[in-house]
Amino acid sequence: MAEIGIFVGTMYGNALLVAEEAQTILNEQGHQATLYEDPEPADWEKYQHKYALIVTSTTGQGDLPESIVPLFQFIRDSVGYQPELHYGVIALGDSTYSNFCGGGKQFDALLQEQNAQRVGEVLLIDASEDPEPETVSSPWVEHWSTLLK
Repeated sequence: MAEIGIFVGTMYGNALLVAEEAQTILNEQGHQATLYEDPEPADWEKYQHKYALIVTSTTGQGDLPESIVPLFQFIRDSVGYQPELHYGVIALGDSTYSNFCGGGKQFDALLQEQNAQRVGEVLLIDASEDPEPETVSSPWVEHWSTLLK
């Protein structure tokens, strides 16, 4: 089964709730999932040849929450090419704002630029439509889990 690092960017706790639920699902399915609420560069480096699941909300004008900005900047400025990394993204946002799910979309774009291998599609969760985001993310995580090697 797969080793997965779950990297969380949250402001009000919804992304953390989704990440905790994802960790439970992945572990129940036999994977080894570890959650990083305030991810550090060293945490990311452990998963270079494994799996990363980014679960992040969006703030301001499509920005990342402060808790995950240092990790994003480290990956952008120091990591570079990482074709061995496999990843997924769960992006939380509110479609009543411009730059809907911009935080997660930024992370996906960065990892695509670095030639990382996305597993499945990016999940965009709309707070306007789904006030309980885990009801949308849980089925996605269950399916995503089946795509891991």
